[in-house]
Amino acid sequence: MSSLRRLSQALVIAIGMCAAAGQAQAQPQAEVDTARIEQITGLKGTYSDKEGVFKVSKPRNDVKIQVDGWTMPPFMGLTSWAAFMADQHGRSMMMGDTVLFEDEVNPAMSAALDAGLEVTALHNHFFFDQPKVYFMHIGGHGDATTLAEGVKKVYDRIAQVRSAHADPESASPGPIASPNSISAAPLEAVFGAKGQTKDGMFKVVVGKTTSMHGINVGNEMGVNTWAAFAGNDDEAVVDGDFAMREGELQTVLKSMRASGLNIVAIHQHMTGETPRILFLHYWGKGKAVDLAKGVKAALDAQSASAR
Repeated sequence: MSSLRRLSQALVIAIGMCAAAGQAQAQPQAEVDTARIEQITGLKGTYSDKEGVFKVSKPRNDVKIQVDGWTMPPFMGLTSWAAFMADQHGRSMMMGDTVLFEDEVNPAMSAALDAGLEVTALHNHFFFDQPKVYFMHIGGHGDATTLAEGVKKVYDRIAQVRSAHADPESASPGPIASPNSISAAPLEAVFGAKGQTKDGMFKVVVGKTTSMHGINVGNEMGVNTWAAFAGNDDEAVVDGDFAMREGELQTVLKSMRASGLNIVAIHQHMTGETPRILFLHYWGKGKAVDLAKGVKAALDAQSASAR
């Protein structure tokens, strides 16, 4: 084949690819049904023509919040929001941030998970805030109506908590016994592993591995799940950290909330690791064995989701 002929064929292919790309760019982006989202959520929204995004928002003006001794208006970052955009296939993506008080976090999280939404982060934005404020990030991909209904369920659950108690609670229900006298053997039987004991407390640690800067890191470098128990066998508390890959997060959250364990934070401890590891911190009160079973159920669910 002559060089001229090969050049002609290459030009034809290049022109065809450019034309196809131009057609793809010219194809208009689908738009979400803004009126329907407003109807479902009961909130007025704003539409960005530039990005094709529709956002509804809900200021937290039902409780006065002070940060560093200053009464903070919702405009300064105390507004819940959910944003929607459509893809080319008629499906929608939703992302949002939800402003919560401590006693609202886990009811709102359960409402989100039960509605098929994802919970992707939980953290604070301030120091010296009264009452303490948390921010829960949510997301989802699918039918816009279903996503909007999920957002509405989260906001409704928050309203239910505040209707029951106008002021945020300062403690979770249930006592913690003192002095500490946790029996290790029943908990080791639940976890199928030996634990550590100190001053009537008990802790079990399960290592995980990842790689950073070409170096394998694991349990002793902090890549682990742990559970620590205090109180006594009938009036105990558990707290801990749970390490998981990104794809395991929703499974672990659902399992822990089903067991009544409270999620306190969801975040990362490292950057640049492969695979990426997320961590969640948790807290629970009750019988020590029941708490241990809840943590073990989440470990089992994590293992099953990784297969």
